[in-house]
Amino acid sequence: MRNIILCGAACVAAFLAFGEPAMAQSTGARTASNVVVQARNKANQHTVSIISGNPNGTYLRIAYDMVAVLDKKDELRVLAVIGKGAAQNMRDILRLKGIDMGILQSDTMEYYKGTGELGRHVDKQIAYIAKLYNEEMHVLAGGGITSIQELEGKAVNFSDVGSGTQLSARAIFKLLGIKVKEVNMGQADAYAKIKSGEISATILFSGKPSGSFGSFKLVDGMRVLDVPYTDKLKKNYFPAQLTAQDYPKLINGQRVVNTIAIGSVLAVYNWPKKTDRYRRVAKFVNAFFNNIDKFLQEPRHPKWKEINLAARLPAWKRFPAAQEWLDRAALKRKTAPRLNRVDLTAARRDAIRAAPDDPVMQKKLFNQFLRWLKEKRRNRSSLGAVSPQ
Repeated sequence: MRNIILCGAACVAAFLAFGEPAMAQSTGARTASNVVVQARNKANQHTVSIISGNPNGTYLRIAYDMVAVLDKKDELRVLAVIGKGAAQNMRDILRLKGIDMGILQSDTMEYYKGTGELGRHVDKQIAYIAKLYNEEMHVLAGGGITSIQELEGKAVNFSDVGSGTQLSARAIFKLLGIKVKEVNMGQADAYAKIKSGEISATILFSGKPSGSFGSFKLVDGMRVLDVPYTDKLKKNYFPAQLTAQDYPKLINGQRVVNTIAIGSVLAVYNWPKKTDRYRRVAKFVNAFFNNIDKFLQEPRHPKWKEINLAARLPAWKRFPAAQEWLDRAALKRKTAPRLNRVDLTAARRDAIRAAPDDPVMQKKLFNQFLRWLKEKRRNRSSLGAVSPQ
């Protein structure tokens, strides 16, 4: 019995020597683990993701601009994800767990509603936040080809599989009645194969100036082709132009290339209201719309100047949080003083008061006011709405 007691005492001593630190370490580990979990949960409460495109086009730069302007620690985290382009982005918004939004071309919805590939109710599952800008159609041909009709029967690159260029190029060549042999590759590879004569042309839909096309230069009979704007294209496309200012290495002198363009769209999974994902996207929408003027400033991409938040898109439904913001803006616009009712006589008097003995400065102040007024009117016109803040 005494041995048992001694053994028991030894065990107690061992527990006192080693058990408490072990328990303390266990408690400390749990505390550290809880801190990690809390930090992870907090970070995810304010995080949204946008799937964009590859470096050939404009999507990636536009998505980066959203990160640069809107991403704020502990308020809103915006993650830009490299994607394949409009067609694949639509699939990824619908199917990938971590993707909230993506940049698409406006004809993507009509395409998938027509094919049924993503189900009969894709227009209810995916909505749009805003039309962003127009993407111009670029057609670079070699071998002395001078018109898009001369591509009949020839190998033409429709860019990467799953890209918006592939989707729209197929639709446009069908509408124009031009049958070509579709190949798929990146723009740099396509440029090399045009030079070698392996393919006749490459197509790219991208907001000008496109990074990939901007690095190309004309060699050996290459030419940027015009795209005729026919009645069959009017439903989904717009007339557009490319000039030497856009591509000094590809377009010579005063030549204007007439082409077409398609609208780009910021699309989103149509999360049900009162869900956490809806709340996060709604927070992004409010931040995006409230700060839209910052996207019009340098060094943001010049394509932001084409944005119209209020523009409506056929075949698409607006995300509720975006529509609610626009409704608040419209209400405020009705009750706010109108810029076109500014009293210029009163403005001149204010300039005189500011510089009573200096007519030159009075004129300068008045002209500064006129420029400010013109800019405000231009911004209201281009954005289609005023801030509801």
